[in-house]
Amino acid sequence: MYYRAQIVGWPPIRSYRKNNIQTKKNESEGGGIYVKVSMDGAPYLRKIDLKVYSGYPELLQAIENMFKFTIGEYSEREGYKGSDYAPTYEDKDGDWMLVGDVPWEMFITSCKRLRIMKGSEARGLGRGV
Repeated sequence: MYYRAQIVGWPPIRSYRKNNIQTKKNESEGGGIYVKVSMDGAPYLRKIDLKVYSGYPELLQAIENMFKFTIGEYSEREGYKGSDYAPTYEDKDGDWMLVGDVPWEMFITSCKRLRIMKGSEARGLGRGV
């Protein structure tokens, strides 16, 4: 006997109508770009909307305030200096990169999630390393 996967919710909606409603909703809203943010050693995750921020400095300031720590200065050659932590992100391909390695517009379209790694783990993720 063959069983179909059951859609959770009531009333039941056929998949073609459900997909049609979703695409219309996404087009009309122009919704945010939400990503999860985790920090090594923190017992909780947060979710932020990348569209709220206009660039890296604003995003990093918000993350510092969220987790109560300081990130330090970024340089393309050495990554983040002056902190025990380094902000990294996972791109569409599943690669982990340092936040700030690519232009902001490219970052917000390719970022799947953010992770504040211990600096020792983030070694080798920067461009110059």
